This record gives sequence, C-alpha cells and structure tokens, in this order.
Amino acid sequence: MKNFVASLAIALWCTMAIAQPTYPYNGVLPKDLTSVAFTHATIYVDYQTIIEDATLIIEKGKVVQAGKGLAIPANAVEYDLKGKFIYPSFIDLNSDYGMPADDSKSTERPNRATAPTFNNKGAFGWNPAIHAEATASLVFDVKEEDAKALRVLGFGTVLTHKQDGISRGTSSLVCLGDNANFSLIKPDVAAHYSFSKGNSPVGYPSSLMGSIALLRQTYYDAQWYKDGGNKEERNLSLEAFNNNTQSVPQIFDANDKWNILRADKVGDEFGVQYIFKTSGNEYQRIAEIKATKGSLIVPLNFPEAYDVSDPLLSKLVSLDEMKHWELAPKNCALLVKEQIPFAITASGLQDKSAFLKNLRKAIKSGLSEQEALKALTWNPATFIKAEKEVGRLQSGYYANFIITSKNIFEEDAVIYENWVQGKPYVVEAPALVSLKGKYTLKLPKAEYALSVKEDGKKLKGEITICAPNKKDAAKQDTLTKPVNIVQTGNMLTLSLEPADNNYKEILRLSGSVSDDGKQWKGYGERATAERFEWSAMKTSDADAKKEAAKDSTKKEEKTGDIIFPFMAYGNTQLPIQETVLIKNATIWTCDEQGVIENGQILISNGKIVSIGKTIDAGKSSSAKVIDAKGKHISPGIIDEHSHIALTGVNEGAQASSAEVQQSTVVYPEDINIYRQLSGGVTCSQLLHGSANPIGGQSALVKLKWGTTADEMLVKDAPKFIKFALGENVKQSNWGVGSGRFPQTRMGVEQVYYDHFIRAREYGDGWKKYNAGGKKNTAPKPRRDLELECLNEILTGERFITCHSYVQSEINMLMHVADSMRFRLNTFTHILEGYKVADKMKAHGSGASTFSDWWAYKFEVKDAIPYNAAIMYKQGLTVAINSDDPEMGRRLNQEAAKAVKYGGVPEEDALKMVTINPAKLLHIDKRTGSLAAGKDADLVIWSDNPLSIYARVEKTFVDGACYYDVERDEQMRLWNDQERARIIQKML
Repeated sequence: MKNFVASLAIALWCTMAIAQPTYPYNGVLPKDLTSVAFTHATIYVDYQTIIEDATLIIEKGKVVQAGKGLAIPANAVEYDLKGKFIYPSFIDLNSDYGMPADDSKSTERPNRATAPTFNNKGAFGWNPAIHAEATASLVFDVKEEDAKALRVLGFGTVLTHKQDGISRGTSSLVCLGDNANFSLIKPDVAAHYSFSKGNSPVGYPSSLMGSIALLRQTYYDAQWYKDGGNKEERNLSLEAFNNNTQSVPQIFDANDKWNILRADKVGDEFGVQYIFKTSGNEYQRIAEIKATKGSLIVPLNFPEAYDVSDPLLSKLVSLDEMKHWELAPKNCALLVKEQIPFAITASGLQDKSAFLKNLRKAIKSGLSEQEALKALTWNPATFIKAEKEVGRLQSGYYANFIITSKNIFEEDAVIYENWVQGKPYVVEAPALVSLKGKYTLKLPKAEYALSVKEDGKKLKGEITICAPNKKDAAKQDTLTKPVNIVQTGNMLTLSLEPADNNYKEILRLSGSVSDDGKQWKGYGERATAERFEWSAMKTSDADAKKEAAKDSTKKEEKTGDIIFPFMAYGNTQLPIQETVLIKNATIWTCDEQGVIENGQILISNGKIVSIGKTIDAGKSSSAKVIDAKGKHISPGIIDEHSHIALTGVNEGAQASSAEVQQSTVVYPEDINIYRQLSGGVTCSQLLHGSANPIGGQSALVKLKWGTTADEMLVKDAPKFIKFALGENVKQSNWGVGSGRFPQTRMGVEQVYYDHFIRAREYGDGWKKYNAGGKKNTAPKPRRDLELECLNEILTGERFITCHSYVQSEINMLMHVADSMRFRLNTFTHILEGYKVADKMKAHGSGASTFSDWWAYKFEVKDAIPYNAAIMYKQGLTVAINSDDPEMGRRLNQEAAKAVKYGGVPEEDALKMVTINPAKLLHIDKRTGSLAAGKDADLVIWSDNPLSIYARVEKTFVDGACYYDVERDEQMRLWNDQERARIIQKML
C-alpha cells in the first residue's frame, strides 16, 4: 500500500509546480512529475457535496478534478487514501497573520494628558486612528511559525489585516504556505473598521461615543472631499476611504452584541452593509442582530467552567457569566436556526489549540456538521467574493485541503496533512490503522483479554486477569491491569505487569501490526532475560459500534433560557402594555387635580385613559383591576441628571465634544436601570460628564428593563447638550502634563465665545448655500457634526444643561449666552443658585440641584441645604437630580428634604422629581404628571411617596409594569435556583 506521508520528491515537485517564470529554479526541473492523485478517499468537494471512494487530482497548485472513477494521468503520483477523508482547508476572515508587530504603546485606556493633536508626516488625515490608506499587501510577509499554528487547526487561507485603529485600511487574502510571493493571492480584498482607536497617540477619541462620532465625521468628510469640497487639500486618507468603501466588502470588528447594533446604525446612515466580527454572545440579542441583515464572523471562544468549589467565592461569579458559559456553545446553532449567515474564526481564543475541541462542542450543542463546514469554507469565501478561488475542491480552485483520519467533527479525528496551494504540510504522521478495539493477547503461559482505547494521540490498554481473593483464597477476583502501548508506524511496544499466577514481573513486548490492524505479533522478554513469541488477535468491533451508536442517539443536553436582559433579574418575556384599572388609592397627580383621595386611574395602550374619584364603568369593563386601598400613586420619577446605563460618560480629549451622542452608547444591561425602577424612576436624562466646557449630546430614556437601547430612547425627544464650568473643565485635578486648553476659568469663557462664533459662521454658510437653490454656484460647506450641534443652540433647536457651582461662573455663562443670543435652559448642581436665583429668573433658566450635598470639594464650600427651597420661592422651576446611581433609586426621599429644609409643601416637593424635571426637559405635555392622554408612567407606593417608609410596589412605564415587588421576590428565588443549577453542571 502506498503511504501518503509527504515525501521529499513531492516537496520538490510542489516547489517547481507553483514557480513562475520570473523566479529561477536552482536545479534540474523534474518535468515528468506534473500531477498528484489521491484515490479511494471520502471527499467533501464542498459543504454539501460528498463523494465516497473518490479521487482528487491536483496539478501545479490547483485542483484539476474531484470525482468518482476518474482516469489517473500516466505521470501522476498516486496516493491510496482508503478510509481517509479530504476536506477543503478552512478559511479565517479575521487574522493578522503576516502583519508586522507594532511596539507602540496602546492608548486604549487613554491618559487624559495624551497629545490632543498629531502632526502626521505626509498628506494624510489629522487623526491616525483613521488610516484607510493602510494596505496589508504592502507589509505582508510569511511567518512560518504562525502559519503552522493555523495549519494544524485545518486552516489553509486567511484574510489578514493590521488590526489597529478605527478605519484600518484593506486586507489581503493569503494562503498559509511558506513563500510570500505565492502566498499572497488577492490584495485589497476588504475594508476594515472598529470602534477601537488602537495605537493612535492622539488623545481623541477617548471613548466609544467619540469613536462613533469620528467615524461618522470621516464618512461625511470623505463624501465632501469626493465632491470637490476643498480643491486645495490633498488627503490620501480620505481618498483611500472613498475607494475602499465603494469597491470591496466592509468588515466591522464590533466584538460585542451591542456594538453590532451601534455599527449597523452607522452603516445605515451612510448606506453601507457591514459584515460584523462578533464576540460569541449574539444569541443574547439574536432578533435584533438578524434585523441588521449583516453577515457575521463568529469566534468559538467558549469560556471554561469557573471554579465554584468554594460556596463563598462562587458568589463572585455573576449569573450572566454562568449562563454564558452554558449557552455560548449553542450560539452557532441558534444563528443557523434564525438563518443568519456566518463564518467561523479562530480569533478570540487565548489558546488556539482549543479551536477544534470547541468546534466539536458546538456540533454537540446543535450545530449540524454541514453548517459547520459551510461556515469554515463556503461562507467565508462568499463573504469576500473569493468563492471562485477557495472554499471548495473544484477545477481551477487552489489546491488547499486537509487529509483526516475520519470525519473531522468526531472527537478523535486527526488531521494528517494540510495541503496549501498543492504543497503538503505534515500535521501529524498517521498510524497505519486504528488499533482501538478488543483483542486476545497470547503469551506462552496465558491468554488475556486486551482492550485498547484511543485518547487523542495516545493509546490506552487494559488486560483482564483473575487473581485470588485476599479474604478467601478459594475465590477468584476479576481485575483489570493497565498496559502501556506505544505505536510508531506499524511497529508496537507494550509493557504490562499481570501480577497473577502466571506472570508476576513486568513483561516487555515488541512487534508489528498487520496492514488491517487485526493481527499483532513479535517477541517479548521476561525479567529472567528469557525471550518468547507473542501475538494478539482482534476479537470484535461490535461493542465499539454499539458505543458509537449510543453516543449518536444521545439527546442534546437541556440548557437554561435566554433572558432579557441577559443577567440577574432578566425575564424570558418582556412586560407588555395592559389595560389596568387601579382603584381606592391616594393619587398624587402633580397636576391641576392635586391629590385625589380614594381615587381611580385607568391606563390602556400605554396612555392614561381616565383619572378621578370615579371612572366610566364602560371604559374599564375589560380592565385588569388592582385594588390599591391604603396605597399611594404618583407620576413616575424623572431624573434630570443621570449617568446610568451608559458605556462611557466623558469624551474629554478636546475642549468641545459637541459631536458625540450619549444615545449611541446607551447600555441596556446596567443593573441600575432595574434598581431605579424599584425606586420609582421611569425616565432619565443621560448626560455627558463634566470633563470639558462643551460636552456631548444627551440621551433621554425610559427605563424599559430588558429592551434595547433604541427601545429605551424617547422618540422625538427634545435635543439637549451638556455644558460644564469650574474645576473639572480647567483640569484642576488632572495632574501635570495635560496639553488641553483651557486650564483657567478665563480660558473656559474664551472656549464658549470661540465655538459659538464659529458655529454662527457655520450656520450662515449653510444659509447662504441653501438660499442659492438649484442654481447655486457657492461651494457646499463641509458638514461639521460639532458645529452643527452648536448652531442648533443658536437657532433654538437644542437646549443646554450646564454643570455649575460658583456664582461668578454662572453669571459669566449667562452673560455669554445673552451676548450670543441664546438661553441656558438648566443649571444643574447649581449649589450657589440661591445667590443668583433672581438673575437666573431674569435670564429664563431653571435649576436642577442636589438636596443636601455639600463640602465634597472646594467649589461647594458655600452650599446649603436650603438651596432648593430658596430658588423655588424665587419662582424658578426647580428639580432634584441624582448624578449618582445610588441616589437615583431614592429620589423621592431627596425631594422630601425640601420639606424639611425650607418648608416646601409636600405636593410641590414631589413635583421636584416629577413634573418639574419634565418641564426642564420639555416633555411635560407627555409625562411628569397624571392626566388623561399622558404616558402611563406611574408608581404604586406602599405609603406617602415622600416618606422614608414608602416602598415601591409597582412601576409602570408606558403602561407596562417593569417592576413588581412580588415578582421581584420570585426573581430573587429564580436567580438563586438558576445559579445552583449551573453550578452543579460546572462541578
């Protein structure tokens, strides 16, 4: 039988076969060796075409033909692969193979002192996180050790690019051979993006929302540049960006389920459909990910079981970590079920050797073998428009294939060779035959039943012996003894110690195996140096076949449910809007009706239908009835100043970050959403931080626990932006070395004037352009997301919430606003507001303050707990805010402090966390009080809502009950039970 282990002659032939005329060959060309034929194999031509007892013929690095009964060319080298399998080599679309190492220091966790600008050499863009001009083919070089590490996993082709930056340039399709000139088969295959700034030395962006804003601005700049917006500028980065986005597939390294949705919104804005590199948690939001219509590149980075042997320390492992450990292997199967196209990547694995193990785990978790092979070959080739070159074994395709011992998806399958462009690379030298099974071992004095199992690459043997019973010598015990077996080709060595009546010493045996593996024979040696003949005969494979059949009929292991959000207190089903009649309650309307004793309120379709002492019975006939006797109902609490549910709060690398949007980084899995629902909060303004004078655009959300960011955002909400004054913006506590302007309070004022003057000029430029109509000859202005936002303030389309403390700065900013003819909507914190309440009233500002915070930094040394009451008595619209996740769940108690400090009436104190913040946010016509036609945002309390004894029993948001105290108790029990169930699995 011809052995198919690669020989020197074949290696020589392959070198010749793929050589091009421009590269001279050192030696005599073996012109008679022109093709190779692999016969009698099970060949997977592609993921859905399987041919048994087939032949594959290759020549000069390409496939000639694959099929049954093919004529073998006369000069072909033939290999008999009877019992072996041939598959197309796998393709990885997310690799940095062959890319140069980058030793520069990463600023992924930015230092605030990082340089704010960068003087790049050459005609490139200003921010090196955008380097669309990068081209993988120009820097690619073979790295044999890295190639080998991928070949042993079954990969023959990778799409490689420099994985650095937001716009990363183009990738190249390369084969994992050892010659760079032949390995590079297709340059500029795809364009790559991410939200990671990578190794850019520039401070901006320093946040996820900054990365999103920079990418959006780059799209707009590229279009403007393409349209001839600036004829004097030559920008190679934008030129490359335009070329890349138009001609090749677009791959986005999202690396998280929420980032997939964020990236898709950017793509939708600019008419781009991304292929998303994911993290393996897509199953947690599979419906939303399917709606993106994007294909996925999915890793098999399943987490290992946590050490939960210590009951105390195991509490540090969160429920979502436990559930992800259990459900991650089902990810691919669920993607198939939802008909979401995906490719599998080996990236994301800390230990790449776990790839095949995890692939087989995914198969056991419901992924079909056909779909797995499709995701490793056909899909990746199709995604990058290389389906006519790689991914299948068809005439004209590259001869990239693997030879395996059996079905590659079986646990003990071994990859023997990986052929890349027609050249063989040995992965593991094959044994001639599998020795697994049962044998009769014959020695001169005895026969033993020998059982052999395969454990990966090793053989494990056992013999069965009869030994005297230690308690009763007349009886015999049946025991098993280990046998050490080492196989090298068709040669064997064995060592065993029967320790029975026949042999009490260690026996050493050596010999050979027949071609079919059923007969072994050779010589052995005893401790006395006596030599003897031995043999072994295979008895039956029936038991092995039974075990295999038993394994194949095993039912898929039951796993827990996917919950929303995917963490503690998540639900399998989200709350729905209901028709509900709540009666016999004390209702605090915070509206014209005041407090209604023994009142009723009817909600339906997310709105308040009716409220009063009595309600028309016809309207409530089909309603679910809640008897709230002895309880109180209030409007849902509104937090005017919050930072919960955000993936990043500050973009502080520049003095102005007006272009960033908090709405792009809403994080729906923040446990503070649920906690604040338990405190009666239904709506929050999510503000940018106070790192710079001009912060980012706010997000107004309803606290809909378990929904997505888009579902949380209040539709058609008024536009807001965060400004800031004081110590933070001039970087008093940032340490030495910050190069960012401003660094004094004078500089803060200048920032405002400079930016608003530029914003006005920007707005005037657009007015002039738009006034020209179709016959306009004026150049089209560049769309600037930062100045566009600031111009909205000047035109009254956007409102300002300003972080403030000291009266001098408050006066300064009101003066700037008056001189630039805009209004400051809200001063937040405003702890010296009691000093300037009259001026704020004249200017038209409202106040959102703390109840009794003081002395936590120098700026607040003059703060007093009567601040809210004094501003209220001056006629200002006053709200109490949290600015703190813990305080956010007890804003009712914070409002009550205004009764204690200043004697504010109870109803007016409650308004400070309901209708007053709604007025400041310009949403008071839809929420903030209880009146017919308004959103059904309301809270049922066990007591007076201003009492420290009051407990929230139910919180409704848009007519759906997102918090229920009784359901909360059930969920706590379920959380514990689910943890206990998964812990048992881990153990």
